[in-house]
Amino acid sequence: MLKNVLDKIEKQSYRKVLNHFDSAQDKINKNILKLIKPREVIFTHCHSSNVINALIFAKKQKKNFEVYNTETRPLFQGRKTSRELKKAGVKVTQFVDSALGVALSKEQGTKKTNKVFLGADAILKKGIINKIGSEVIAQIAKNQKVPVYIIADSWKFTKENIKIEQRSLNEVWDKAPKKIKIKNPAFEFVPKKYIKTIVSELGILTYDKFLKKVK
Repeated sequence: MLKNVLDKIEKQSYRKVLNHFDSAQDKINKNILKLIKPREVIFTHCHSSNVINALIFAKKQKKNFEVYNTETRPLFQGRKTSRELKKAGVKVTQFVDSALGVALSKEQGTKKTNKVFLGADAILKKGIINKIGSEVIAQIAKNQKVPVYIIADSWKFTKENIKIEQRSLNEVWDKAPKKIKIKNPAFEFVPKKYIKTIVSELGILTYDKFLKKVK
């Protein structure tokens, strides 16, 4: 999105560009309000400002729901999500990352997840890029017949190829023994076939309809 913002600043006023973010979040909030039904369980992953702000808005509007989320190793961004939602009065249950199957299905004392809300670091023509783990979540959700919604500002759309960032191995295992290879991809691609709709300031749209509108 940063590149899109820099491009737009060359054509629009600085103030207009800044105002977009509050305006877009307000529209996203209202769209999310339409999706959450009473006593639903919403699953989310990592930390997305668009997702968190929308859930907090829904809580302020007296929506009755709870959230399941992941700790999101190795940097534990899920803890930030849990803290912010708890502070807003949202009931939160945090799972270890490897318990995705438990969190997304009615197992081991959990409730059935009704919807998955994921953010997006980039929206592409054939799918989105989001925090590592997102594709596995989308695959499990499809198997469990749980719809996946991408909650994101439309300015995250790009026609460019996005390189997946590989982060430091020390985030995973500091001072690991020599000759142990460690992979630490920060993000991954989620094909659009796993995504029910994209919820943005443009509306609640199927993937193809979003692409037509964002252009």
